[in-house]
Amino acid sequence: MPAKSSKVLLPIPENRTYESVLHHYEVESAIAKRLMAADRETRKQIYSTMYDELFAQVPDHPRLTRRADEEATRKMNRRKMRLIAPFVRPDGNVLEFGAGDCRFSFELAKIARKVYAVDIADQIGPDAARPENFELVVYNGYDLNLPENSIDTAFSDQLIEHLHPEDTEHHFRIVHRVLKPGGVYTFRTPHRLTGPHDVSRYFSETAEGFHLKEWTYGELASLLKGLGFSSVEAYWFGRDQLIRLPVSAFRSTEALLRHLPLARRKGKLRYLIPGISMAVYK
Repeated sequence: MPAKSSKVLLPIPENRTYESVLHHYEVESAIAKRLMAADRETRKQIYSTMYDELFAQVPDHPRLTRRADEEATRKMNRRKMRLIAPFVRPDGNVLEFGAGDCRFSFELAKIARKVYAVDIADQIGPDAARPENFELVVYNGYDLNLPENSIDTAFSDQLIEHLHPEDTEHHFRIVHRVLKPGGVYTFRTPHRLTGPHDVSRYFSETAEGFHLKEWTYGELASLLKGLGFSSVEAYWFGRDQLIRLPVSAFRSTEALLRHLPLARRKGKLRYLIPGISMAVYK
């Protein structure tokens, strides 16, 4: 999908050019449009190749440049650890969805009995040393070959928004199936009212790239309660602080933000809800 105009809505990052970001936007939004229009069987095929296709055409993609930056990776992993550590037991089994190169799963293997890294492809570097208590599970986004009631803690970071809207409920059903009774799924995803948060943010006021649906606390809380989870907890996560607040507090804030222009929501007001962080229990 070509950009609607040459005007950018946010400053282009210093390490990229306008032309490269525009190209990234056009490539990613074209793949996303194809994915949104596909049926489930076709989506399975697209899910398995979409990132290879994107990275081949966008070699300066931020995810690729971050992988080459060891300090950036360590900083990101420390932030993720603050999200999940309160929910991990040393004798527990942990599952990470969307594990990517699995470097964070390797960190989790230091504090858990067993770690399962789940993704649509093996992205582990050829020289990476895999911990003995680590297992990679490659799946098609729908069929997860893990036993029922086998996981104590499931985790994902910036994953939910990449799922086709018709597949989100299925994802949570998979999580519910593999969690042990009392097990927890903790996750983080961008907030729609301060977005879009994918590459389309430079050219559009709505997500048109690989963020196929950005959510609100209220929407996710309603969905999760309807899927049989026994408890839904909401958190404010910023400056590496994880603070539990009532879901009703986030719903009230969302009701206020909806009436404000996007420019204000993306300004300092975004710190009211820097993203969505939730923990749901079976």
